[in-house]
Amino acid sequence: MNWIEIVSAALGLSCVFLAGRGSKYNFWVGYAYNIFLSLLFWHQSLYSAMLIQPVSFAINLWGHWRWTHPAENERSSADATALKVGSLNLRSVVMLLLSAAICGALWALALQWLPQRWPSVFSPDPMPWLDSYILMATLLAQYLSARKCWECWIVWLVVNCANIVLYVCSGLYLMPIVSALYLANGVWSLVSWRKKFSKNE
Repeated sequence: MNWIEIVSAALGLSCVFLAGRGSKYNFWVGYAYNIFLSLLFWHQSLYSAMLIQPVSFAINLWGHWRWTHPAENERSSADATALKVGSLNLRSVVMLLLSAAICGALWALALQWLPQRWPSVFSPDPMPWLDSYILMATLLAQYLSARKCWECWIVWLVVNCANIVLYVCSGLYLMPIVSALYLANGVWSLVSWRKKFSKNE
């Protein structure tokens, strides 16, 4: 455990706590969280988790704009300046899951190839397939969070369960505990966002 892992844990907990409560300030904390996670995952040779951070940063920027600049038909009944909680249709669910499955397989193969091609730059990923599919699920969850769809919390629950396994196998000590706390927050947030969806908030 090092100070980067400790700061990352504190930022991550703060970010998901604020997101679960629908606070737009979660995005500001999320920007710093992306930076510290990049440093942490590079040190642990978790390249999918590291390379996701610039993409995550971009999704956060887009989500920040969406949450604070809703279209007229997307405004919350409780706050006209905020984006209301939405939902996905079946076709969107199928397309998103299929895309994640295909991209996950392609990236897992790339993770196995990179250390062979540039061994001086990339150490072997300890669990490339798990790492890759966690990456795709995380991107999916962030995309849904940026759209403020309540289903994002279902994906986050899956991501956090998988992350506990990945972090333990990678020798991280604090992050598995943080992921367990994420799970508890995710369950609460799922229930909360479902209620807001039913109230058009």
